[in-house]
Amino acid sequence: MAPRSETRQRFLDAAADLFQRQGYHATGLNQLVSAGGAPKGSFYFHFPGGKEQLATEAVSQSGEQMRVMLTTLLDTGGFPAVIDALVEVLEQSGYERGCPLANIALDGSDALRGAVADQLGSWRSAITGYLTAYEVEPARAEQLSTMALASIEGALLLAKTWRDAAPLRSVGAYLIETLSKEIP
Repeated sequence: MAPRSETRQRFLDAAADLFQRQGYHATGLNQLVSAGGAPKGSFYFHFPGGKEQLATEAVSQSGEQMRVMLTTLLDTGGFPAVIDALVEVLEQSGYERGCPLANIALDGSDALRGAVADQLGSWRSAITGYLTAYEVEPARAEQLSTMALASIEGALLLAKTWRDAAPLRSVGAYLIETLSKEIP
């Protein structure tokens, strides 16, 4: 039998993947249990709050992973690296995966939407931190980070829907051009 933390992590990873691809309501409890590779009793042992608890924790995990990736990519290659990585995720997944939070953002409970909002806020903070490191005034950096995040999220939605990375590449080119006027 797998250790408790390994089983719990399998549930979180499976949920993060399923919610990213399908959303909250389209992902059933039996599908989550099956993908987690453990019996239903084990699911409830690890997540006594049920599907909503699992979803909230999966959102936090996915959001944190994306924040780390975003920060790393910004620090090593700027916005071109971020756009390239997001295009790669889209293309390698056959356009099933875009933003890890978008499909679940609007169809969950208030608690779940709150978890999504917290993670999106952490991504905006990562972009703001990147910009302020280049001495962009903090209020301006926050404004630009909101614009960048909203643009990328919209482009991911279009790219996923149209099954074409062109919207993401276009938004990336726009962001790079726009932000080059703000940072050296």
